[in-house]
Amino acid sequence: MSCTTILVGRKASNDNSTMIARTDDGHFDVKKTVVVKPEDQPRRYVSKISHVEIDLPEEPMRYTACPSVDDKDGIWAATGINAANVGMTATETITSNPRVLAADPLVRYVKAETEGETDIPGGIGEEDIVVLVLPYIRSAREGVLRLGGLLEQYGTYESNGIAFNDENEVWWLETIGGHHWIARKIPEEVCVINPNQFGMDGFDLEDAYGDKQENLCSSDLRDFIAAYHLDLNTDGVFNPRNVFGSRLDRDHVYNTPRAWYMGRYLAPYSFTWEGEGADFTPESDDIPWALAPDRKVTVEDVKHVLSSHYQGTPYDPYSHIDSGKRGMYRSIGINRTGVTSICQIRSEVSEEIKGLEWICYGSTTFDALVPMYTNADETPAYLREVTTDVSTENFYWASRLIGALADPCYAACLQDIERYQDAMMTEGRRLVLEYDRKMTETCDWSLTAEANEKICAMAKEKTTDTLNKVLLKASEHMKNGYNRADN
Repeated sequence: MSCTTILVGRKASNDNSTMIARTDDGHFDVKKTVVVKPEDQPRRYVSKISHVEIDLPEEPMRYTACPSVDDKDGIWAATGINAANVGMTATETITSNPRVLAADPLVRYVKAETEGETDIPGGIGEEDIVVLVLPYIRSAREGVLRLGGLLEQYGTYESNGIAFNDENEVWWLETIGGHHWIARKIPEEVCVINPNQFGMDGFDLEDAYGDKQENLCSSDLRDFIAAYHLDLNTDGVFNPRNVFGSRLDRDHVYNTPRAWYMGRYLAPYSFTWEGEGADFTPESDDIPWALAPDRKVTVEDVKHVLSSHYQGTPYDPYSHIDSGKRGMYRSIGINRTGVTSICQIRSEVSEEIKGLEWICYGSTTFDALVPMYTNADETPAYLREVTTDVSTENFYWASRLIGALADPCYAACLQDIERYQDAMMTEGRRLVLEYDRKMTETCDWSLTAEANEKICAMAKEKTTDTLNKVLLKASEHMKNGYNRADN
């Protein structure tokens, strides 16, 4: 699934939290946010796409998830935080190359062609991964190891990147062909930017085969690389992007421009991003996967990056100036996003309230974030009660409506959208601060449910108000309008 990921290490954030965030860019997938209780977690998992069947451990933890409302193609849980305050987002569809895919083919479902034959199950994929991993892990590292084991045993039918975070660490895993994988703990002081392309540009094989402190991989990766002559590096430095990734013309339209814009925002002074002598351009193949931001990174920064559409550049599809380059690159804030989440694990609050999941639906350019405490037993109806029918009574459809109405009259609606996003963030943060204090003073952690309800009541009020304003502006800009009065 076409997505954009940003990861933030503890020392790179403004409040010593770790953050993993991703836009889940399906094809207008209708999404909801739920809490999956241990009794509701399957003990034998059956994939609808690949038909693989997997027995699961007996003692799962509670976790949040953002599944598809229509489950005809599976759960697609997307993202969540579990009861041990471990976050996960899965998956970022990434690229590979024919050398890798020929040597270790993807494990695809094969339907029997004749009556005497049996179907051959495929591997695991984005449909399955959160459900198979998140309920059973107590650290980000454990997430990598559990998923790595599943990949080696069952294989995968697609190339994906998956992120995990806990209070102290953020890990990123990328699949390699059908059964291999590679993972790194990101340094605490950096951010990672990853747009639908194999991203990792550094890896310590000696550590992966030795102490395993910050690098992990499938057990035979070194032999696999050697056997199939995959290493294209010439300077003695192992760059996995050169080994397992792609370098195609379509990357320069679809992928690298997004990495360029994210890097430009996060580290505008450390590198030169534009003009003659630029370190990187939108079509550079060597944009850093991880970089130290020029200032501490906030939730607002993460949302801004994931909402961007090359504003301030000639590539902005909403620009009033036609530079001949307008809209030539794939925006980060795209129309078909189902859900975007920021899994934030905080370090300076009590264990019971460390996990905050910031949720928004629809195109990130127009939507707003709602913070949610993840240790509650249920999510509010405004996030949970979503059907496939359009409605203004839930956050998903109200957000989709705002985006669809505001897009054609962007300039007229921009001020209302900006005020809406700022007001939601301000009031959401204020309510989190209020309930952090209440729960810390009283040790009544059940107040997370009350806090979530109050936050969603606020969100519904502000979202409905903005929908009213945007609808009026969109109506005023309809093409069948006429200035002569009818009375």
